[in-house]
Amino acid sequence: MQVHVEDISSVQKKITIEIPVERVNEEIDKAYAAIQKKARIQGFRPGKAPMQLIKRTYSDAMRDDVMRRLYQDTLYKAMAEHKVEPIDSPTVESDILEEGVPFKYSAVFDVMPQILLNEYTGLEVKKETYVSKPENVEAELKRMQENMAQLVPLDEGAAVENGHTVSVDYSIAIEGSPEEVSGDQSAEVEVGSGRLLPGFEEQLIGMKSGETKEFTLDLPAETADAESAVKKGIFSVTVKDIKRKELPELDDEFAQQFGEYETMEALHAKLVEYHEKHEMDRIDNEFKERVVLALIQKNQLDVPESMVKRQLDHMFENLKNRLKSQQMSLEMMGLDADGFRARFRDDAVDKVKGGLLLMALVEKEQISVSDEELTTHYEKIAAGNPEMLDRIKEYYSTNQNAKNSVISEIKEDKAISYLIERAVVTEVNAEQLTAA
Repeated sequence: MQVHVEDISSVQKKITIEIPVERVNEEIDKAYAAIQKKARIQGFRPGKAPMQLIKRTYSDAMRDDVMRRLYQDTLYKAMAEHKVEPIDSPTVESDILEEGVPFKYSAVFDVMPQILLNEYTGLEVKKETYVSKPENVEAELKRMQENMAQLVPLDEGAAVENGHTVSVDYSIAIEGSPEEVSGDQSAEVEVGSGRLLPGFEEQLIGMKSGETKEFTLDLPAETADAESAVKKGIFSVTVKDIKRKELPELDDEFAQQFGEYETMEALHAKLVEYHEKHEMDRIDNEFKERVVLALIQKNQLDVPESMVKRQLDHMFENLKNRLKSQQMSLEMMGLDADGFRARFRDDAVDKVKGGLLLMALVEKEQISVSDEELTTHYEKIAAGNPEMLDRIKEYYSTNQNAKNSVISEIKEDKAISYLIERAVVTEVNAEQLTAA
């Protein structure tokens, strides 16, 4: 058997294998013999059909069987002998298998890149300076107040204003296509929220309960196909009732509705603490991302396409799950699977590069994880719940793959900390960071 290995790139190899004619003939004879024993051909008892007839009838089945066995018997053996380790399923191309002719095929596959960490200390990285933002706390209080608002019906004869919540029956017909009619009954509309078709909410202003109004609005492209995108929608809207929001007072009674707070002062202090932590976490996470990007810039490497694809698949599934939890979809964001992969490909490449470089740093600096660090990680997951902590420990003690995943996660965090401790960090405000 002749084997030739060549580098297509630093992350892709091609192995070409030629199997001698003696082995090919032997495998073909074995395949036909096995087929002959089981073949059912009219006019012949099982196992008694002549070989020439078997060969004419079952040549395709023979080729499939022989080629599959030759791949299984030779490909991974050749890879092992030449010390090449594929990280994905190889793409195989071959000649046509024929009796009396050597069989030649090739397999192309991705391999891990050789990673040489050249520069990983003294990385120059910018970090956003934390700035307290009282307006964020006030906005959160306002949101909580809005959520606790009561809707109070207005007196008969009142007209719709911005901020009112209106119950409407409506229908819509596409201009030029009177058969295309849709609508809804008792739809709730918060006037001024800007959540509906541009112009729809504004048309309700000034209407009174029981009043019906017809108007025409441009339909956005997403509402119709390319041809009907230039058309208009003819709306018929009837106002059923009008309500205004009645906001609760921001006082101690309001604070007590959130459980553990006796006073408005205590609730406000907790919100300040929460927003400070949220901002600090955001700044730290973005800083860590910039540290890894700085590492990538100093240590360029190619990455296997199969790893990029897996990363994109992982990111895609995570996004779908997040959107689903928020009762949203990709379509609502104007994305499909192909659009997502095109848009976020560069991010996936950087994530793969960063992961490989951090793994190399872990190995080079012999970063390890102690039992105490594992326990601390479990305690963080349990969030102070002793019963939960026991279950977590039991789970990871009996699931080695899950435990290894946690260990890898901790090692990666420690590798990033290693980089940060040895980086040249410059603190700048958010505006300077955005400008950069």
